[in-house]
Order: sequence, then C-alpha cells, then structure tokens
Amino acid sequence: MVSTWDTAELRARGTALTGLLPRESITSVPVLEVNSTCSEGRVDPIPYDNPKPTGHTRFVCVSDTHSRTDGIQMPYGDVLLHTGDFTELGLPSEVKKFNDWLGGLPYDFKVVIAGNHELTFDKDFMAELVKQDYYRFPSVSKLKPEDFDDVQSLLTNCVYLQDSDVTVKGFRIYGTPWTPWFNGWGFNLPRGQSLLDKWNEVPEGIDILMTHGPPLGFRDWVPKELQRVGCVELLNTVQKRVRPKLHAFGGIHEGYGIMTDGYTTFVNASTCTVSFQPTNPPIVFDLPNPTSS
Repeated sequence: MVSTWDTAELRARGTALTGLLPRESITSVPVLEVNSTCSEGRVDPIPYDNPKPTGHTRFVCVSDTHSRTDGIQMPYGDVLLHTGDFTELGLPSEVKKFNDWLGGLPYDFKVVIAGNHELTFDKDFMAELVKQDYYRFPSVSKLKPEDFDDVQSLLTNCVYLQDSDVTVKGFRIYGTPWTPWFNGWGFNLPRGQSLLDKWNEVPEGIDILMTHGPPLGFRDWVPKELQRVGCVELLNTVQKRVRPKLHAFGGIHEGYGIMTDGYTTFVNASTCTVSFQPTNPPIVFDLPNPTSS
C-alpha cells in the first residue's frame, strides 16, 4: 500500500521511519508454533497445517501490519492477537480500514492493542502535539479533537485492550501499549520507573501478555544499532512476577520469531520488515485449554 504521507512530512520525520523497528524479511510460508517440548532458546517453525492437538486453543499472532494487510495470508486458528502498529499514524481512516479487515476474518475472537504508531489512541500525546509551534505529523495535527476523541470506538470487530484484560476461551489476556521512549512517538515512556509503574499494573494470574515492544533479550536485537532495545523492567515483570504462558509482542521488526525461557514463550510477530514490507507470516501457536474451560 502506498503511504499517504506527503513529502514534507516524510522529510520532517527523517530517520524516525527507517531507524524505527528494522526487521529481516522472511519469505517462506511456514508459521511458528509453540512446542512444549522445545529446549530453552529459539523455537523452530512448523507448517501451518500442523494439526491442532486435542484440548488446545490455536492462537494466531500478527503485529506491525501498518495498514498493509491486503496481501497477508491468514492461517486457521481460534483467536487472533494483534500487538499494535496496525496503522501508520492512527488516522481514523486507517483505523476504519483495519476494522474492516478484522471483520472479514473468521476467528472466534480477535484481541488488539495499540502501538507507538497509533498516535490518536494516546490522548496525552495528542494533547501535547496540538500545543507545539511546529508539527512533526501534519496529517495527524490537522485532525479536530472530535475526529479522534473516541477513536477506539471505531474498532467494532475486536476486543481492544489498553492497560486492561479480558478472558477468552478460559485464557486471561492482558494488553498494554507502552514502550521505551523512541523519537517521541505515541505511548512512549522513559526507561526506568515510568515504565515499571505501567508494568506493575499487570496483574498476576495472566495466561497471555500482549505488549507492543519486547522485553530485554528476547527478539529485541537491532542490527543497525548493534544493541538490544528491549525493556529490562518488562523482562523482570514477566519472569519474576507475572510469568505468563505466552508473551506476544512486535515493535522490533527484525526480531520476528519465537523464543522461550523454558516457561514463558516469547513471540515477536512483526509482520512488516525493516522496509515496511508485510512479508513475515503470521505466527501460530497452540496452548492447552485451561482445566476450568
């Protein structure tokens, strides 16, 4: 899909596009699935047609689709998880298009969180944007407050989570959009206590955690910067307190893939590559149904 940004806007934003979330392109069709017998580390991909085990729920993960969903081949599953950056700038027209795409998918449930590109979903960000003497995002800053005040309501074909949780098929899922500060995008917070305060809101007893960005050390390597960019406070929250069965995220596009620490499975489902090409296939994984479901 051709971007709707004008030349001035692209120039004003400079490396905010190319420096944000680089990713490697994966052209193969297979998907990845959680394998409960895998050793600690990376999890190998398996084909889409791997039979779902009896007594399991199949989740389909995508992230960072950036209004480029038309060519994505979506596999069979029960529940869709989208971990943010479903638009380029959070424009209402982009949100409506994404919602229409969701409406055409056959999953029983669709759970969505925002990412740093969903600017209009971050009310504090928008309040500060209109105060600036210059606009980094002209197409967004031209919006009237009534155009985006209730932008979340445009998502009628999914469950939208923002620092909140929902129980789906017996699985308790918590979703939150915050990421470490990067060039002043939406839902950015300084590393340290500001982010820890948000992670402290995640309750214990969560089966699936959805964040936009990764924890430190798990699918967070940025080759261009030669460093890991995940959040250490998020890592400690996941491993020491919450301990979900699954932690799904995106954000760092080049980190696409699955890892495990032996207990939690970490899924970076970034669909777009570093060049914003939507070539990374959705990631499928099966979890055993909770005994009470």
